[in-house]
Amino acid sequence: MSFNLANRSFEERAQIEAEKARLFEMWQNNLGKAKADAARLISEKPRRRGKWAEWVRAELEGMSPPEYAGMVRSEVNKMMAAASSSR
Repeated sequence: MSFNLANRSFEERAQIEAEKARLFEMWQNNLGKAKADAARLISEKPRRRGKWAEWVRAELEGMSPPEYAGMVRSEVNKMMAAASSSR
C-alpha cells in the first residue's frame, strides 16, 4: 500500500485534506481546554496515589470525541515528562 498522495484519486486526496483541516481546527479550538484537563488529572495524583493511572485511564475513556481524549492524553504525557526531567 502506497502512502503517496499522488497515487490517490482526487476525491481521496480531497477527503484526506478535509479530515486534516477538521482535526487541525479541533486542535486549535481545544488545546487550552485539553491542557487544563491534563493539569486537573495530574493534580489528582497525590490524592489518588497508586490508583491514579487507572483513574486517569477511566477519565480519558469517558472523554469525547476520541480525538480530544487523545489530545488530553498527549498533554498529560508531556507534563509528566517535563516534571520528571526537571527533578
